[in-house]
Amino acid sequence: MTDGCNKRLRDLLRKRKAVLLPGAANALTARVIEDLGFEAIYVTGAGVTNTFLGMPDIGLISVSELAEHVAAMRGAVSLPLIVDADTGFGNAINVGRTIRLLERSGANAIQLEDQEFPKRCGHFSGKSVVARTEMVQKIHAAVDARADPDLLIMARTDAIAVNGFDDAIERALAYIEAGADMTFVEAPRSKEHIAEIPKRLPVPQLINIVAGGLTPMIAFDELDKMGYAMVLYANAALQAAVAGMQKVLGHLKERGSLTGMENQLASFEERQRLVHKPQFDALEKKYS
Repeated sequence: MTDGCNKRLRDLLRKRKAVLLPGAANALTARVIEDLGFEAIYVTGAGVTNTFLGMPDIGLISVSELAEHVAAMRGAVSLPLIVDADTGFGNAINVGRTIRLLERSGANAIQLEDQEFPKRCGHFSGKSVVARTEMVQKIHAAVDARADPDLLIMARTDAIAVNGFDDAIERALAYIEAGADMTFVEAPRSKEHIAEIPKRLPVPQLINIVAGGLTPMIAFDELDKMGYAMVLYANAALQAAVAGMQKVLGHLKERGSLTGMENQLASFEERQRLVHKPQFDALEKKYS
């Protein structure tokens, strides 16, 4: 674990000044995010599932596969990592193991959600949620399992889509009482509800902005004024990468070369810089 990262993230959230939070599906994306000067990274369960398995975000990734990705990112960057742990990979007992495993892998905050398994992307239809009491016990288990009390436990509720806005707020309050350090009310569908969430919940709030999703696209400055602590763009990098791959490879398939697409590609030198090739060259020279 990166020394002081848990406390640094807590201090960042305590300010209640909106922090832009990009999502990463792999270590290279995490490296790009850090290189650009962001303050934290969200390890996106959907992104890891999409890129690693080529499958949709419907609960198909395993906890050990997720932990391997977290460990790779932890080895690549020093920024705080906020890890999407879906439903915790089982009941309260399983949640305890999930927390311990992801904390050892380098997570600084771990997000748990109250959907039934198999979960679905928060902006998919057909979601269902577990009983509030079951999720409360998962939060208790998560709090009990962490080795460092500064590791953040974030509770997400998907209840808006199932039971409505008021139930989602009541669930979030119950999860806070159980020990959640931060909450995430997923997929509010109106500006009025978006503004209401930070007013009614006493801990830092995260809002998830999804291009093409259910939540209205509201300007960052406005979300900051509303009191959000973090503004998540979980898969912006992934969607941009897919669009870029399709454009460049489509051109290659059609033309048989990349002539005319050079400005769409990172240079060879930039690619090597991002993966720290010069540092490895220096080590090779040192030990030769």
